[in-house]
Amino acid sequence: MSDSPRELDLVLVGATGFVGRLTAHHLAESAPEGLRIGLAGRSLTRLQRLSRELPEGARGWPLIPVDTTDPDECAALAARTRVIATTVGPYLRLGAALVAACAEAGTHYADLTGETLFVHRSIAANHETARASGARIVHACGFDSVPSDLGVLLCAEAARADGAELGRTRLAVKAMKGGFSGGTVDSGRTQAAELRADPAARRAVADPWALADGGRPPRPVPTVTSEAGAASSGGLVDRLPAPVAGLVGRAVKASPVRRQPDTGRFTGPFVMAEFNSRVVARSASMLGYGAGFRYGEFSDFGPGVKGAVNASVTSAALLGVVAGMSFAPTRPVLDRLLPKPGEGPSAETMRSGRFRMEVTAEATNGSRYRAVVGAPYDPGYGGTAVMLGQAALALCEDGDRLPDAAGVLTPATGIGLTLAERLREHGFTLDVGPIPTR
Repeated sequence: MSDSPRELDLVLVGATGFVGRLTAHHLAESAPEGLRIGLAGRSLTRLQRLSRELPEGARGWPLIPVDTTDPDECAALAARTRVIATTVGPYLRLGAALVAACAEAGTHYADLTGETLFVHRSIAANHETARASGARIVHACGFDSVPSDLGVLLCAEAARADGAELGRTRLAVKAMKGGFSGGTVDSGRTQAAELRADPAARRAVADPWALADGGRPPRPVPTVTSEAGAASSGGLVDRLPAPVAGLVGRAVKASPVRRQPDTGRFTGPFVMAEFNSRVVARSASMLGYGAGFRYGEFSDFGPGVKGAVNASVTSAALLGVVAGMSFAPTRPVLDRLLPKPGEGPSAETMRSGRFRMEVTAEATNGSRYRAVVGAPYDPGYGGTAVMLGQAALALCEDGDRLPDAAGVLTPATGIGLTLAERLREHGFTLDVGPIPTR
């Protein structure tokens, strides 16, 4: 980062959006006294309204109107501050100018993108520029993909301490409760439209190592879909009432649901697995998790009839939404039913939110490790606001404790275990240990 003085330490861009407001409140509650924070967005009126909602000590933060599609405005903003955190998406449509300005100005940057194509293009456009300027461009600092990236990093560090590298590594979503936002839907819709129009983009997004740095290691297991093989109900469908059995049976046949033979638990796809696995692959390529590293993510729905029903119905619903967004006649119907940009869950839904994930990893020395990542927050909103806020504060305050890196990075490579320490202080679980040998 440039040694020239900056007016501000941190600017939150998109502060008046749904997650932006949550992040602004988190910063107001947890940022150290004296940190110079600004709030930026398209509308000064909305920024003023947000400012009045904040605790008294944050009401004097500068308010900065900015159009994130205007390169000149983005360059001027990047030159004013040491760190930018942005919630403005879809990033494919609205994020390129801001990240480029930060890379050029040597301004650290964090965002919430879950768009593989955006990160792929950001690496190509900004990695070398950011390395030269000293900027840390850290994508995916929310539920996409902090739990996955830090969970695998914890296992990799535990294996490294034992003189080993990682092999087959999998993340299981054990519990997840929270709301669904219009911004997430809009990001998915934007990337889907780009993929329909661009064969090269489709090839990039389909490659599990599309975001990896340098040469491509052996290909990982990208998602549970490729692990599941033939869908199986374990015979439980036959024990359900006839109408339910018909629905579940069709869903099982049409979806990547599997009954795990060793545990009897039913697994299915995790909606974020495709993006998360590519972020983890970039971390693996930059940090050297091992030549035999393989990674996949899935949802664990539990054993028995209940597990079979939940896995089948959830997987069928997920596949239905994806198919509907990809099929022109059904897209307008989904557009009417799904949340609009700027909309999010109710306060009551967020208060009851939580998530818990387990990463299990096999190491080259025969040891196995388990990392548990979870929090008593709505994962995509309250939890994401904490993750982004703490990532931005780490970039502001923890320079000597961060990895020695610059360029287009991931949470693991750009902030690393310092972010895990910060999140633990805010109620997150990030634990790792060996799995006892039977």
